[in-house]
Formats: sequence, C-alpha cells, structure tokens
Amino acid sequence: MSEERSAPVARRRPPALRREREELPSMSLLEHLEELRNRLMWVIGALGLAFFVCWWKVEAIFEFLAKPAYRYLPKGQKLVILSVTDAFMLYIKVALLAALFAAAPVILYHLWRFIQPGLYSRERYYTLGFIVSGSLLFLAGGAFAYYVAFPFSVEFLLEMGRNFTPAITGPSYLSFLMTVILGLALMFELPLVIVFLARVGLVTPRFLLRNFRWAVLVIFVAAAIITPTSDVFNLCLFAVPTLGLYLLGVAAAAVVGRAKKRAEAEAEAEEDAEAAYS
Repeated sequence: MSEERSAPVARRRPPALRREREELPSMSLLEHLEELRNRLMWVIGALGLAFFVCWWKVEAIFEFLAKPAYRYLPKGQKLVILSVTDAFMLYIKVALLAALFAAAPVILYHLWRFIQPGLYSRERYYTLGFIVSGSLLFLAGGAFAYYVAFPFSVEFLLEMGRNFTPAITGPSYLSFLMTVILGLALMFELPLVIVFLARVGLVTPRFLLRNFRWAVLVIFVAAAIITPTSDVFNLCLFAVPTLGLYLLGVAAAAVVGRAKKRAEAEAEAEEDAEAAYS
C-alpha cells in the first residue's frame, strides 16, 4: 500500500528536468538588417499610398489645420507666402503629416513585427492590442495638440504681438504646428512604451514610481522643447497631461504584471500536475 502511494512521488520529475523555458529564435546581423529593410519598405509603401490619397484633398486639409490661426487673425486675412515655391512645398508637408496619421496602424504593425522575434510566444498575442492602443494614443495626442494645446499657444503668441500687424507665413505656421502635433502625438505613446517595457521585464511599476521625480524632470524638459513659448501656463499645458499618461502607464503596467504573475503561477501548477502524474 505504501509503495502504491509513493509511486507517483518517485516518478515526479525533479525541477531541473521540468519543461524548459522557451528559447528565442536567433538571428544574425544580416538577417536583422534584411528584416529591417523589408519592414521599412512596407512602411514607405503605406506612407506613399496615404500621401497620394491625402494629396487629393490637401487644400481642404490645410484649411482645417489653419483654422486655429484664422480664429485670431483679422477677418479675411490669410497666411502669407514669400516665394513661388512656398505653397507647393507647404502642401507636400501637409500631405505627409496627414499621411503619417493615416498610416499609423500600418507603421505600428510593422514595428511590432520587427521586434516580435525577440518576444516569447505568449507575448506575441498582444499584436492587435499594441496596434489599436498605439494608433488611438497617437491620434489622441494629435487631437489634444490641435484642439487644446496649439490654440492656446497661438492665442498667447498673437496676444503678445497685439501692437504689431500680423503677417504669418504659411511655412512657418505649419512648421510650428507640426512640432506641437507630432511632439504631443509621440508623448501620448508613453503609456504603451511603459507597458511594453514592463511586460518584457525591463522595468517594474515600483521602479517607475520610485524614480517619479526623474520622470517629472525628463517630461518637463521634453515639454520645454516642444512648447513654443517660455511661459509656465503653456509649459504645464504640455507637461501635465504627459505626467498623467506616465501614471496611467504605471497603473497599466501593474495590472499587466499581476496578470503575468498569475499566468506564470498557473503554468507552474500545470507543470507540477503533469510531472506528478506522468
């Protein structure tokens, strides 16, 4: 009787013989470069296709982008060009900016496919979540810049020059607008970056909270670079939402970390059960 009870214990595999961890596929430097080239070709193709679609409506897109300026300029006054080529080059940049937002899901997909070989199989199931959340955050950052941050900046700057007659050139206006929109769109990707780094084990929520003061410094420096003015209000308008996104990313990383530990515990329990009855 005692032999029958001890039999399963005797047949249990020692920890060293349990299921080995999944080995990641190895790639040579040339294979990495080839993969990078292929992904870049897909991204360039997607951007090119989106560019031609946006070029078809480029004047309407520019009118939409110029509304924050027209709101504060004298009625009937338009942006100025100083060269015969300014309008053409400006429209190219407008179409590229719109194409970048239109092709964001494709760009994020190929970015994920490029880093996918360095992930475990259980981490590759997050493809759809990465693409959808990354695209939504990128669009949300652009929308926040266009509807909130940029109009406040334009109003502040034009109010500072109320003693002068404004003659704003289209290229300078678009350059200013692109800096704000692209800067905030990228800063809105912060939660996704934090969750990804936490998921692969490079950072932990506790580490991020412990170094929060350094995150505040880096975010305010980045906001100072993007912010077109030096006043505190506009600086905070850029930095405070980013701090909120940082904390949102930490909270999401904590949730993902708990789910990861629970999944690992369940996998370990399954391995123990399989070893006990094999």
